[in-house]
Amino acid sequence: MAAGQGTRMKSAVPKVLHPVCGRALVAWPIAAAKEAGAGRIGVIVSPDRDISGALADGVEAIPQPEANGTGGALRAAAEVVAESETVVVLSGDVPLVSAELIADLLATHAGSGAAATVVTAVLDDAGTYGRVVRSADGSEVERIVEAKGGAGDATAEELEIGEINSGIYAFDGAAVAAVLTDLSNDNAQGEYYLPDVLPLLKAAGGHVAAHVSDDPNVILGVNSRVDLAVIEAEARRQILERHMLAGVTIVDPASTWIDVDVEIEPDTRIEPGCSLIGTSRVGTGSVVGPHTTMIDAAIGADVHVPHSYLVECAVGDRCNVGPFAYLRPKAELAEGAKAGTFVEIKNSRIGAGTKVPHLSYIGDADVGDGTNLGAATITANYDGYVKNRTKIGHGARTSVDTTLVAPVEIGDSAYTGAGSVIDEDVPPGALGIARARQTNIEGYAERKAKEHEDK
Repeated sequence: MAAGQGTRMKSAVPKVLHPVCGRALVAWPIAAAKEAGAGRIGVIVSPDRDISGALADGVEAIPQPEANGTGGALRAAAEVVAESETVVVLSGDVPLVSAELIADLLATHAGSGAAATVVTAVLDDAGTYGRVVRSADGSEVERIVEAKGGAGDATAEELEIGEINSGIYAFDGAAVAAVLTDLSNDNAQGEYYLPDVLPLLKAAGGHVAAHVSDDPNVILGVNSRVDLAVIEAEARRQILERHMLAGVTIVDPASTWIDVDVEIEPDTRIEPGCSLIGTSRVGTGSVVGPHTTMIDAAIGADVHVPHSYLVECAVGDRCNVGPFAYLRPKAELAEGAKAGTFVEIKNSRIGAGTKVPHLSYIGDADVGDGTNLGAATITANYDGYVKNRTKIGHGARTSVDTTLVAPVEIGDSAYTGAGSVIDEDVPPGALGIARARQTNIEGYAERKAKEHEDK
């Protein structure tokens, strides 16, 4: 598999590392090859571009010493090619090749007994794609000619051919390894063209077959940000369609973004304006949105999450989140819990059936089951040097405007008084109050008005 670099992305990021629906470009054909049952996967890379972070475990990176064409890429992998019975060549910047296409290609290749099988497509406007020149009876591929207008490229007659080379091949490993060293770079670009191995294979007694595909995605490559947007739109369409066919209701696909590795169980409803990113998970019967973002977050069954933002958190079954809630990393809501309007939770466990209804910040806390945290309950978890934890027991009740200064513990079934700043433990069943006694100053408003007049 050639990773490809390209020059029109105008980016410091290697082209094949640009993301498409949560997965790097090069990771898409790798995933398709794995799904198709590939026993060994090698990615041919430029030595000055580190793309190791996008390569799955077990995928080999094979350096191509210089950018000298697609044939040069396969020459760089000659040792791997020679050790392989069948070699499938994909392009790292053509991401939407499917496992089904690879399987069909291999079936055609095995059935024809060919030394090479090329995936081709027939286009009304073939543009600058390499043209497939067939034998007189049309049964075999004679050669593939470039159509870029350089010396030795397609003739005017050949440019009329509508069948084009997709850049996807299956080869007999030993046969192609034997002719790789015979490739020539005597052409307008000074590169080794991989299609030039086809006449060499034929000269060695092999024959070349074609697998004609009606999948338009076999020619969708990326060389610019414009191409990237086209690819991402098609990938997103496929992802949404897959989920809908599996039993997920997506109310407005045009306003819904779902990454490729997101898992959604059937009978889930995704409302308009939602983004489900990374490895997010949604359980059956849940309603996500409208306008909810999930990033590597997991929610269970029968959860409602309108207008909220969830990051690296876990929400149990039958919970309610939002609207306008923010669940940060390591927030955990047990079954039936609630994080309501304008609630922020971070690195905390909220117990089963516990309610944090509105206007609260809970950070670095462990909250028991069946507890209710009143409006504007705050855990003051940072003392300027370290984060400290707060522990709130089962069945506890904090009143509005309670600040819990960590480290502090509120016992089971304990209460706090409204407006309290609690910096000492409250025993189980007790009421903790920490506020000044109210004093009413009679005539204050009249005195204040007179002071203003005197000025």
